[in-house]
Amino acid sequence: MEEFEVKRGSTKDLASRIPIELSRHFGCEPEPAGDGYAIACGAIRRLIATPGPGGKTLRVEIETDPSIEDDAVILATIRKRNAFLEAATGFSSKERVKRSKKKAVE
Repeated sequence: MEEFEVKRGSTKDLASRIPIELSRHFGCEPEPAGDGYAIACGAIRRLIATPGPGGKTLRVEIETDPSIEDDAVILATIRKRNAFLEAATGFSSKERVKRSKKKAVE
């Protein structure tokens, strides 16, 4: 499970934005799963996205499908995941890496 910080100002409606962003970026309808939403698309067997405590973080649990060997499908899935995370958190992949490294040092 990964946990990503959410940009200030984007935390208020995070729980309601998760299904919208999943649907928009992955092109399939998310289904409710506990406190969050789940999808299965491309090289992802199951992705569960839930708001973290206080709605200030986004928790994402991903189970990939190792049987998929088509590089185009894998790359498209990675792009969709990154686009979803950027839309949901407000941070680009480069900013997310910086923040996670900074948090790991603390």
